[in-house]
Amino acid sequence: MTKRIAESRGHKGGPAHRVSLLELVTPLARQINSLDIDRIADVCVTKIPALVGSTFASLYALDEPNHILHLVRCNHPFPINKIVSLNQVPPSPMVVAVKSKELILTGDIDTYNKPIIKRSQRAFAQNYTTRNCAIVPLICHDGVVGVLNLADKAEPATFTQEDISLIELLGQLIGASIGNIKLFEKMQRQAMLDGLTGLMNHRTFYEALERELWRSRRYGGAISMIMADIDNLKAINDTYGHRAGDKVIREISRRIKECIRQIDLAARYGGDEFSVILPNTSLEEAILVSQRIVEAVAASTVSWQSVRVPLSISVGVGQYGADANPEDITSRSDRALYIAKQSGKNTVRVFGASENL
Repeated sequence: MTKRIAESRGHKGGPAHRVSLLELVTPLARQINSLDIDRIADVCVTKIPALVGSTFASLYALDEPNHILHLVRCNHPFPINKIVSLNQVPPSPMVVAVKSKELILTGDIDTYNKPIIKRSQRAFAQNYTTRNCAIVPLICHDGVVGVLNLADKAEPATFTQEDISLIELLGQLIGASIGNIKLFEKMQRQAMLDGLTGLMNHRTFYEALERELWRSRRYGGAISMIMADIDNLKAINDTYGHRAGDKVIREISRRIKECIRQIDLAARYGGDEFSVILPNTSLEEAILVSQRIVEAVAASTVSWQSVRVPLSISVGVGQYGADANPEDITSRSDRALYIAKQSGKNTVRVFGASENL
């Protein structure tokens, strides 16, 4: 609870007031308690403004890694900013609310001075008929997850003490729900990824391969597949320990990611084995990617206890039509990988070809 809100309540808050507040909030709380951001956004821009008498509302979610707020939904009939940078100078009231974690409530935005926001800094100022607004930082576990904006309050033209109580309570509920969505999404991503490398795990790899085969059957095209195996990982583990081996695996996964496109799908297929799905990629292009990966890894080393550990991988590559199944694709590419291993390692072999590339 902010100091400003606590002071504004005064002695209000007796039993009758609390019951009234509960009756108002309970139906919305049930709708807000959701993992569906669209459902939450609908409450924010339709039902909450009606409850407190505001004309306009907008919900922004915080993208913390990129330091931006992005618009989830609004009810404005005119354009508003879809992206708000937290690094803007001078900061807008919304940025101030995020950084201070405090509700900003003002009856006159033109005279607001924490910080001073000039009319020229408000690109859409002419679209509002009043100068009041509530800017609500949405907080979960002491971290901001978004912002709710309410503007152009109708009669009365200022937010009442009950409005403030409602806004504060609903802001807490919305923040908790958005935080739960972010946590759920994080858990889903973790379930899909290999914990050591951040690449797709074995299960997710097969799901992605099924999707790409379905796409090829529907829209045409072929899929190329790379299977790569770390050379001498067992010897590295035996000599330097498994922590050194883990560092090798991470370094090679990083090199693989640097050598492929964003649409390509890399996975840690097994303990020392990687796979890369290359959608709509010819065999010739896939061979070039394979060679680039082999060369990038061979040019790298891992430092472990003052020792430079050399790295190399063996690669099998092939191209497959939409009629292939995942097991055929992986087994054939694996066969090419086995031939590469038997041919001296640190090399590329093509399924169905015997030449060293």
